[in-house]
Amino acid sequence: MNYYLFIDESGDHGLSNIDCSFPVFVLCGVLMSESEYALINESFDEIKTTFWNNKRVIFHSRDIRKCDKEFKVLLDLQIKQKFYSSLDEAISKSPYTVIASIIDKEGYIKKYGKLKNDVYEIALSFIVERAIFYFNSLHTKIGTLFFIIEERGKKEDIQLKKHFESIRNKGTYYLTPERLKTFNLKIEFRNKKQNINGLQLSDLVAYPIARYAMDKERANPAYEIVKPKIYSQGTRMYGLKYFP
Repeated sequence: MNYYLFIDESGDHGLSNIDCSFPVFVLCGVLMSESEYALINESFDEIKTTFWNNKRVIFHSRDIRKCDKEFKVLLDLQIKQKFYSSLDEAISKSPYTVIASIIDKEGYIKKYGKLKNDVYEIALSFIVERAIFYFNSLHTKIGTLFFIIEERGKKEDIQLKKHFESIRNKGTYYLTPERLKTFNLKIEFRNKKQNINGLQLSDLVAYPIARYAMDKERANPAYEIVKPKIYSQGTRMYGLKYFP
């Protein structure tokens, strides 16, 4: 069976100017099988049809929070309550596993400087490693593992694809090239306008993880919904990594 790892981000990965109100960068992957993705598609499309009578609506965390674009309907508090209830249920009950990297940008600069490796690449390397560890823990053979990443720009996508190929060919600190070659890993870039529900799920999951990283004491109901989905073994979360 083939698997998908849909990857999206929360926050800016640049190190030149740090937004004090959002000083972290989160790269979030949601991992699922083909059959599990069919279930997620069904649940998201049902919500879109119920509230907009249109499956082409694109769930975007910021637009939902700001009640912007199609989500202006959420200014009606009754509709908003019903929508959030339906979305929370879909995110909670859908089958998927979360693997996410969190970059504390100020701490990262203090430790490594601004000229260190691209933080997006470091975050992606962690997600690749943990995905392989996850499948090894299942002791199951998979077909192809597709890394589906939202397009950022032609230059950035080419650079990231080169980094991905380097991981496959040279391995990482924890993974040898030989171990990686036992898996068929492929990378694909998709535009937000293509309405990929897996990428929308990743976007919705990334934001509460970022808010949790910035203030663990603050009430964060959305993170509590996501938390059980994070790749864990026992009490240890293997699917969540803070850098530095």
